[in-house]
Amino acid sequence: MKILIINGPNLNLLGKRDPVQYGNLTLKKINALISEKFPLHEFTFIQSNHEGGIIDAIQDAASNGFAGIVINPGGYSHSSVAIRDALETVKIPKVEVHLSNLAKREDFRQKNITATATNGYLSGFGEKGYFAAIFLLEELIGT
Repeated sequence: MKILIINGPNLNLLGKRDPVQYGNLTLKKINALISEKFPLHEFTFIQSNHEGGIIDAIQDAASNGFAGIVINPGGYSHSSVAIRDALETVKIPKVEVHLSNLAKREDFRQKNITATATNGYLSGFGEKGYFAAIFLLEELIGT
């Protein structure tokens, strides 16, 4: 199964950015762990600090043969109606992931715009949230 993993702004700084909230692993290491844990799937990993790049990847996912999307929109999850609308338009299963527990974070992080256009979201499990999201996609897709 082909799965698109999208990571949004500042996630390229994992391993350097606030390890209390985001852990010590780099995004490259998280991607490697995903590939190791799910060797039967084909993954494409995208990280963009630009809203338009994320939107393009979402819009093109189904036509590029992806069966599902795992997305960590980072800070865009609280502000991007445009990413939310792109997610709503794509009819393949989508699971949103956040490394930190948003319920324990600042007030402005409590409104999660993008998650409303996904099948569900995971928050607070670090890199294991990505693993759970892939398992959930398998269940949603029926593999």
